[in-house]
Amino acid sequence: MLNDVPKRLPRSSETTEADVREDEEQTKRFQDIIDLLLAAGYFRARIKGLSNFDKVIGGMTWCIESCNFDVDIDLLFRENLTIGQKISLTEKIVAMLPKMNCPYRIEPHQIQGLDCIHIFPVIQWLVKRSMETREETSEFVRSFALSQFRKKHSFSEDKETAQATKENLIRNIQLVKKSYEPRRLFKHKEGAKRDESTRFLGTVLEYEAPLYSTKIGIASETTSGDAEENENKAELKEKQNTEQVTGNLAAIEESSARLSVTTVGNIVGIQAQEIAKVAEKYATMSTSENEETSGTSSSAAVIALEKQRATLQNRIRKLTKERDALSAKHAELTGRLNESRTKRQTIERSLKKAEEMGINENDSIYKRLEELLLVHDGLKEQEQSFREQCKYDLNLLKDKLEEIESGTSEEEEDRLKEYEQQKEAVMKVRLQLAKKNRAIASLTRQLDDVPGRSELTQYQRRFMELYNQVSAKHKETKQYYTLYNTLDDTKLYLSKELSLLNSIQDNYNEAMASTSAKEQFLKQFEAIVTGVKRNKEKVEKRCGDEKNRRDALSRQLITLIEQQRKYVAAVRQLTIECRKNEALLAQLRGMDASSEQYNAAQR
Repeated sequence: MLNDVPKRLPRSSETTEADVREDEEQTKRFQDIIDLLLAAGYFRARIKGLSNFDKVIGGMTWCIESCNFDVDIDLLFRENLTIGQKISLTEKIVAMLPKMNCPYRIEPHQIQGLDCIHIFPVIQWLVKRSMETREETSEFVRSFALSQFRKKHSFSEDKETAQATKENLIRNIQLVKKSYEPRRLFKHKEGAKRDESTRFLGTVLEYEAPLYSTKIGIASETTSGDAEENENKAELKEKQNTEQVTGNLAAIEESSARLSVTTVGNIVGIQAQEIAKVAEKYATMSTSENEETSGTSSSAAVIALEKQRATLQNRIRKLTKERDALSAKHAELTGRLNESRTKRQTIERSLKKAEEMGINENDSIYKRLEELLLVHDGLKEQEQSFREQCKYDLNLLKDKLEEIESGTSEEEEDRLKEYEQQKEAVMKVRLQLAKKNRAIASLTRQLDDVPGRSELTQYQRRFMELYNQVSAKHKETKQYYTLYNTLDDTKLYLSKELSLLNSIQDNYNEAMASTSAKEQFLKQFEAIVTGVKRNKEKVEKRCGDEKNRRDALSRQLITLIEQQRKYVAAVRQLTIECRKNEALLAQLRGMDASSEQYNAAQR
């Protein structure tokens, strides 16, 4: 409970806590915070030996980490934290709240001072957020576990459904393959001579393959300067080879002269006039093919159409590239035009503002000039009057000077002597005053050098804080050294264990080969075990010595703490007695003064 929180820790911890209101509302809010943390699953808050600050700060850190956010805390645990360490820890927690989009704001000193009224809404929001994060994580883990289970295990119903789906997929794939498999439309005439290139070209034409694709691949590899020349040569050569091979082909059936679906789809992409021309040619060719019975003319028409289609597609690609380039250029020019318009509008607005400001400024300048001219005229008049007054004063002073020079009386000489004497006396007094001031300043500096009670208290408090910081840093460094030595010893023992196991594994087969080797191996193994036990006993003995030393130091610490408490009580009692003594001395001085006054009055 909050009533158990001391407002000032004992001097053994050498720290002080901030003052906290210990009313019913604070107590109620603190109990609500503990109940919330327990309901969320932070059962460390039940431990009675922990301080209230440790419970609150631990619960907040636990909630933040459960929301998948990291808090930069120290690795080593400290049982008693100083005020600086507490504020540093609370600052790190407060810095994490805006990153988590917490709607409530809180200051580090409020957490350090256990201001539960302001801490409660933050704890409530953190607990709610941690519960939501836990639900999301549990749903993800559950779905992942189900997916992993379904990968390795399945029920009979699922197997039947999967088998039926697999059969349907196989059937559909076979139908698609059968629909799109290559079909032979032409065949070679008997008795025709064929070399390897002619046979390749004839085979491609038999299955109505797109010849222009090879031509495009070849053209794309050439340089930009020789592209057109190489393309024309390739077209002429292809035309000659195609006409030669076409004469040796015969149609397999009458419907073979009709164009395929892909050819029609490619032709549709051509321009409208060219489509009409191709349609007319195709119509005339189809009628002539129906009248004629030979397959040579039909195959020649198909090849001609293929060539024309390839030429038109090349032209379409060139026009498309030009169109894209012009579109990009148009977009760039449009952007520049818009930018220029925006700049022009900005300049026009700035010019208007400048003109308006210029008019207003000119009016103020004119008014200022008129005022300055009036002031200038007034100054000229004052100058003229001042000149006249100076001339009058000059004449008056000249007259007085002439009178003084004409005859100096004895009275004036006496006055001058008296003036000189007074001047010397004033100089002497000034010198004495300067000496006194220097002496006073020296004494003042000496008094200032002696610290007062409040300054001594501040010095003592500051020295105590510095001592606390140094001792905390020393303790932390010592813990780091101890941790490093422990980990280094653990690493050494693990490496020795690993090397021992590797040597046993390497020599096991050789040792088991013969009886003598086996006995020798067992003896070596027993010697190793004996050495390990001996090392273990040494480590346990050293551990026991350290524990005894720790217990002795703990007893010594308890004794010193008790002595410190007695010392503090004695100092407090001495302070009270000193104050009483000062009060009695003051009363005694008052009585002496009153008795002296009484004696003086009697006399």
